[in-house]
Amino acid sequence: MRLKDQVAIVTGAASGFGAEIARQYIAEGAKVAVADINGAGAKEIAASLGANAIAVTCDVTKRADIEVLVKTTVERFGKLDIVVNNAGWTHKNQPLLDVDEATFDRVYDINVKSIFFMVHAVVPLMRKARRGVILNVGSTAGIRPRPGLTWYNSSKGAVNLMSKSLAVELGADNIRVNAICPVMGATGLLESFMGMPDTPENRKKFIATIPMGRLSTPLDIAKAAVFLASDDAEFITGVEFPVDGGRTV
Repeated sequence: MRLKDQVAIVTGAASGFGAEIARQYIAEGAKVAVADINGAGAKEIAASLGANAIAVTCDVTKRADIEVLVKTTVERFGKLDIVVNNAGWTHKNQPLLDVDEATFDRVYDINVKSIFFMVHAVVPLMRKARRGVILNVGSTAGIRPRPGLTWYNSSKGAVNLMSKSLAVELGADNIRVNAICPVMGATGLLESFMGMPDTPENRKKFIATIPMGRLSTPLDIAKAAVFLASDDAEFITGVEFPVDGGRTV
C-alpha cells in the first residue's frame, strides 16, 4: 500500500497506460480521478475500480476542463497529492512535410499545452500543502527519436525538458516532477507510431531496436508511476525515467 490515502488525478485514463496506472494506484491504496475525453470509457474504468475512483470527462486541451477536473477531485476526496499527465496524441508516422498545421497543433495542444494548464491548476494547491508529485508521460521519442515522427518527437522532447525545469523551480516547495519515458507500446496509437499495419512482421522491425526484445506494456509504465509517486522516490526529481527495455542505451 505504497500510496495509501493519497489522492491522484490520471489523465487519458480510459484506456492504455492511463487505465493501468489508475488500477495500480487503487491497488496501492490511492483514491483516483479517472479523467478522459472519452467520458463513457472513464466511467467504465472508474466503476471497475470501486468507491475510491471517480470518473471525470475532461478535454485536456481546454483550461476550463482541467480546472473543473481539479475542483471535482478536491471536492470529492478533500485534497490532491499526485497528478499524472498521461493523455497524449501523435500524428501518423510519415515524412515531416506531410504533417499539416492542424495536426501539429493538436499534437502540441494535447502533449504539451495540457501540462501548462494542469500546472497552473495544481501547483497553488501543492504549494499550500507543501508537498506534491507531478508525473508527465514523456517518451523515448524525446531522447532517441525515430524518423517519421519528427513533430511528435519534438513534443515529447518538450515534455521531458519541461519536467526537468519544473523540478528545478518547484523543488523548494517539496513538489517533485519527473518524466516517465516509455518505449513504443501495444496501445491504440501503435499503428500511428509504426506508420503501417500492426502485423507480427511489422512489429518485429520495431522490436528489433529494443534490446530486451519486446514492446512496453501498460503494467510496465504503471509500475514506474507507482514507484515515482511513492515515498520510495522521495528524493528523486527532475529525471527522464526510461521504461524502454534498453532502447535509449
